[in-house]
Amino acid sequence: MKNKITILLAAFFAISCKSTQQANQQTALPADKKATKETVALYQNLFKAREKGYMFGHQDALAYGVNWRYEEGRSDVKDVTGDYPAVYGWDLGRMENKEANDLDGVPFNKQRDFVKQVYDRGGISTFSWHMNNPLSGKDAWDNPEGTVASILPGGAKHEVFKKWLDNAAEYFLTLKGSDGKLVPILFRPYHEFTGNWFWWCKNTTSPEQFKQLWKFTVTYFEGKGVHNLLYVYNTSDANVQTEADFMEYYPGDDYVDMISFDIYQGGGDGKKMDKFMADTHRICQIMEKVGTEHNKLTAIAETGFEEIKYPTWWTETLHQSIGDAKISYVLVWRNHGWNEHMEPPHMHYYAPYKGHQYEQDFIEYYNLPQTLFQSDVTKLNLYKH
Repeated sequence: MKNKITILLAAFFAISCKSTQQANQQTALPADKKATKETVALYQNLFKAREKGYMFGHQDALAYGVNWRYEEGRSDVKDVTGDYPAVYGWDLGRMENKEANDLDGVPFNKQRDFVKQVYDRGGISTFSWHMNNPLSGKDAWDNPEGTVASILPGGAKHEVFKKWLDNAAEYFLTLKGSDGKLVPILFRPYHEFTGNWFWWCKNTTSPEQFKQLWKFTVTYFEGKGVHNLLYVYNTSDANVQTEADFMEYYPGDDYVDMISFDIYQGGGDGKKMDKFMADTHRICQIMEKVGTEHNKLTAIAETGFEEIKYPTWWTETLHQSIGDAKISYVLVWRNHGWNEHMEPPHMHYYAPYKGHQYEQDFIEYYNLPQTLFQSDVTKLNLYKH
């Protein structure tokens, strides 16, 4: 009898905890307490949406693909499945200098229109920012020590940095839908900081400096009236073995809406595939634990296998790596096509295109009940309460 009562109490406690957690998620507010109505709706609806599955995303999905550029309404994913991705990745790189095109050559005027199209049909746009190095004037991959210190308050390049933030803020405030409302954006600044390749990475930046940089950025945008951003904390798989590694640079719950990581499969041999799967699954489990504890959304913000050289990479390698983790989305990188600037020159793409030798596996992946594409999320009305 005593054992039966104990079991019943445990079951009641588990149900009560789950109900409390769900209630907290539905009433959770973004880090920006002045977030627009649509941004709040997106944030809260994303908690509900992940109970249905995870969304599929693609970088620069509407701008270009393998062997095409700027064809209205086109997407390599749509060419294969008849449906668009649910999440669309973009980049702010070169907006710091108000150049006409982003770092991958997409005109910002076109990018703005793409973001509008995505919002109008109920999809989600997410932005990274491969910001130039404000200390050296070179690109994001120039990573001498001291860059972050130079742009914090009191640093030699602080005013330069603020001007760059001004330019980004001005741009964010031009992103509007056909309804005239500001488009909510998943903003992923200072991404992959656990690596060693960008000027904000941990090999040149202390946890304290990174946290100060992050908090300053969030506060500065809010002060400029930018209230359509959800802030995405993003590690890479590099140097992340434990929960402590994942959270070492975390700026705090009041400054983050979503936590995420980036991971790519390198090479097509069995050992590299096994490593990719094991690392993806392990970090997903770490991230899910942290997300539950801090009541944050989770995602794999970048991933992929260049040229997709394995017949069941989508349905087995990627999907099985995610397993039962309740992430909001997974996004694969861009379909540049032939890239003569790489050493050696080769095809550079991460989503299938019409005629790809393994496109059937992606169609099967698309048809999985757990994967959500544009037609699925349009029905969810993510921007409405």
